[in-house]
Amino acid sequence: MQRLSVDTDVTVVGGGLAGVAAAIGAARTGARVALINNRPVLGGNASSEVRVWVCGATAHGAQKYARETGVMGELFRENQYRNPEGNPFLWDQVVLDAVRAEPNIRLYLNTDVREVETDGSDDRRTVRAVTGWQMGSERIIRFSARMFVDATGDGLVGALAGAWHRTGREAAHEYGEEWAPDQPDSEMLGSTMFFYTKDTGEPVRFVPPSIAKDVAATSIVRRRPIRANANGCDYWWIEYGGDRDVVADHEEIRDELWAVIYGIWDHIKNSGEFDADTLTLEWVGSMPGKREYRRFVGDHVLTQQDVIEQRRFPDTIGFGGWSIDLHPAGGMYAEEDGSKHLYPAGLYHIPFRSLYSRNTGNLLFAGRDISATHVAFGTTRVMATCAVTGEAAGVAAGLCVRDGLSPRQLATDHIDLLQRTLLRNDASLLGVEWHDPADLAASAHVTASSELRTLSVRPRPDEEPSRHSLDGQDVGLVLPVQPAIESVEVLLEASEATGVRLELWSTGGGENHIPVEKLDEAVARTEAGTHWVRAPFGHKAPDGENVVLLLRRNPAAALLVVDRPGPYGVLALVSRTPRTVTGRPQSNAWSAEELRRRCPAVVVHGDSSALAAVQVTGPLQRPYHGPRMWSSQALAIDPRPWVRLDWDEVQEIGSFDIIFNDDVDIDLINLHHHRTPFPVMPELVRDYRVEALVDGAWQTVVTVEDNRERRRSHVLGERLRATALRLTVLATNGSEWATVVALRVFATEH
Repeated sequence: MQRLSVDTDVTVVGGGLAGVAAAIGAARTGARVALINNRPVLGGNASSEVRVWVCGATAHGAQKYARETGVMGELFRENQYRNPEGNPFLWDQVVLDAVRAEPNIRLYLNTDVREVETDGSDDRRTVRAVTGWQMGSERIIRFSARMFVDATGDGLVGALAGAWHRTGREAAHEYGEEWAPDQPDSEMLGSTMFFYTKDTGEPVRFVPPSIAKDVAATSIVRRRPIRANANGCDYWWIEYGGDRDVVADHEEIRDELWAVIYGIWDHIKNSGEFDADTLTLEWVGSMPGKREYRRFVGDHVLTQQDVIEQRRFPDTIGFGGWSIDLHPAGGMYAEEDGSKHLYPAGLYHIPFRSLYSRNTGNLLFAGRDISATHVAFGTTRVMATCAVTGEAAGVAAGLCVRDGLSPRQLATDHIDLLQRTLLRNDASLLGVEWHDPADLAASAHVTASSELRTLSVRPRPDEEPSRHSLDGQDVGLVLPVQPAIESVEVLLEASEATGVRLELWSTGGGENHIPVEKLDEAVARTEAGTHWVRAPFGHKAPDGENVVLLLRRNPAAALLVVDRPGPYGVLALVSRTPRTVTGRPQSNAWSAEELRRRCPAVVVHGDSSALAAVQVTGPLQRPYHGPRMWSSQALAIDPRPWVRLDWDEVQEIGSFDIIFNDDVDIDLINLHHHRTPFPVMPELVRDYRVEALVDGAWQTVVTVEDNRERRRSHVLGERLRATALRLTVLATNGSEWATVVALRVFATEH
């Protein structure tokens, strides 16, 4: 047996997606990082050992323009390219390769942290080291660091360190939460295990093991959906242990989950109620995927109101969008539904003050153990959101080490530094403006070969649009406004003369892409046949804003739709009834799925700057009150589009960043709850060239082919003295327009 000591700047304990993102985020600040995981593979509940879908702010498409960027976005995109079938073992390798690509990370798999060294009083704790046992190699390893990140999920490190934490449900009166119980209790969300099946093509019998439970004698067959063709996360409701201690009773919880899995399969195979003769079990999980345990207490406790009211924080470090998704403590045996959901009108913000300990000065949190009530935790717990908090916690830890700060000092005195660093890394911040005095692009004059100034889609001569009936459903069109629209026309087909009710709505905030507040209404008359119908609404928004044009249901009318995307930022919505009716606007009351990447025939009157070239140096780099990017005219018109920065004086250029558009409205997922047909997002620029104007002549600086990344950072071998920089798009991955989100230019590597 060996005893080793490892000293780094930042130690991250927990190798789920929160810990992975934390380690990568810290390493990219220049910090030396130890990443410790007690399992042989990374990914936590997303790994091949548990196989949970990586869900996040997109909420399976309920939220719009919501897919995560930063580290989580990199993992999504790489998995989409390398693993379109959603193979869980290949997903493991995508995550592992991302960690191994960072030279500042030292990875310790199969290492179970059991001891934490701390000092200080109860209200002023400091973590000095953690010690773990590495299985297989028989090593006891002591990890010392200046900053620690607890990404264990269960919060073991923080608990052993004496960090203040809570379990169970708070009472409604404590935080004024509508969905909290009247009295506090110990109930939590339970744990889950899955199984997968395959068709062998010939009859296969199943002899149940002794552990199998007779599920026909339980409420499961009455209250939960059992299907022969269901696999994996289709059985998310196989949940148990919410009314027990999910850590102390871990072994019993696992056995009960096994018993039910084999009991369900026995019921499918042997009850005679299912067509399953040729099906057999391919894989059964052996490790419960835990949902909830300890939640730590930070300087801010995120609440239901923070989420539903979409409160904005000065120290926001990321966003979420999954519903507040709470399950009964009885899990699969509960008589009530397996889950209940509450959505805000759009995305919500997460403050940095929820990511560090109130009483332990050098401890940060990442993932499902952050500072939140049980109700708010119902949304922050999903793994892509956990990764968002992980990246922020890791970057913060690295900055604290570099600049000699505590997390609280970073939050109160230097939050601009943290937000600026996250934005530089293209992390998942929403509505936070980029301002960096080192960015030379901010002082440049921006021009382009072309700009998409008219937001319109008309059917082409060789194109037969499809009909989307207005019978039974309202349809909305999200339209970016900057600086104004004068009116809108849509192409309708009417079976008889009719009046179509049109309404103009505000979205209520940059986070939202649904109708929230009505601004105007009108009735447009049309005769039978196909006609353009004018909505006579004008609206001004010099700084940019989205509005929604609503077409109310009408059995005599249909909207004509072309089978291709429209200008970026124009999005069609279809009304639907949310599972939980609240009287408040909820994003899942409007679906974009039916018409996603298809566009109703529309003409927006008024010259638009929503996709102008100047957007690439603007302060926002995600859709927020508009698309916030440059778009060329169609490549058929401008086949080699370029965007250019010019300075009045010579600039010394040492590096530059480009953020491309990868259509964050498309929901990607690791194990493919659904399939997207694109290995690379069509909107991403595939081939490009960057040139600098040096002594009056253009000099090629970078040429890239086969790009599939959203953020590209180029460091030059030596500084260039230039008066202009030009990015030329040579090809996209399929889009008919070239789009670029941001250009940032620096004198040094920065």
